[in-house]
Amino acid sequence: MKIASPSDALARSNVHLSGTGSQAIVLLHGLGGNQCMWQPLLPALEKRYRVVMLDLVGCGNSDVTAYSTERHGTLAGHAHDLLDVLRTLDLHHVIFMGHSVGSIIGMLAAIEEPSRFTSMVLIAPSPRFLNSTDYHGGYERSDVEELLAAMESDFMGWTEAFVPAVVGVTNRPDLLMAFTNSFVQSNPAVVRHLTRVVFMADVRDDLPRLTIPTLIVQSAHDAITPLAVGHYLHNHLVDSHFSIIDTTGHCPHLTAPEQTMAAVDKFLSYQAAQNSSQFQPRVGTSQFKAAS
Repeated sequence: MKIASPSDALARSNVHLSGTGSQAIVLLHGLGGNQCMWQPLLPALEKRYRVVMLDLVGCGNSDVTAYSTERHGTLAGHAHDLLDVLRTLDLHHVIFMGHSVGSIIGMLAAIEEPSRFTSMVLIAPSPRFLNSTDYHGGYERSDVEELLAAMESDFMGWTEAFVPAVVGVTNRPDLLMAFTNSFVQSNPAVVRHLTRVVFMADVRDDLPRLTIPTLIVQSAHDAITPLAVGHYLHNHLVDSHFSIIDTTGHCPHLTAPEQTMAAVDKFLSYQAAQNSSQFQPRVGTSQFKAAS
């Protein structure tokens, strides 16, 4: 695996730093998004943490020329991009917060180099979108092929239909517009390739290898990732907590930022207390309910 030079790694992933805390928190968005997707949570996070935001290569303001169908032909390539950033900034024991496929990429990075992570917050994660005989991911293979065909024939029209379904009901039309613009301004060929990689991925076998304490945050009504997927993750991760947010859409951090932040705070406070007392919690026994 090639490790990027410091300037390459930070520029490639469009890394931005903010906040004044001593504890680093790393934020990674999902498919087609960019760093603007964290705006509703950012004021609260910047008061407490050193915030590290980056774009998936091929999305946002990343270096699109660095996107490689070979390196980024699996989610592991994006995990290597994330690890390049953490190595460049010499970060260890970070809190990681990812959305959708960004959360799965963070999980893969934490499996590869666990010493760089202390807690994981996975918002609307899915280890596999395709259904199988013993798993309900929400999509048949034909559904994904139709989605990709629609992107090929009318990328703009597909974007205008897809983004509102992803976001759900929000009182922040500016964020909906920012998400739409992020898709529209991306290279369509790159987005199509990344979409295929995301929707065809299957990392279920990797779940037991994640040893970092993890919070799963999911909307109660998510058209992209069924609630059953959150329960599946909760049951298959070694040390997980599960918070269901009473909202719609695939982006609870956009549609219900206060409730999402409350769930994150509760989990991180719990982890801090456990770390200070050197007590290890029992595996997979906690389910948080976010405050209404």
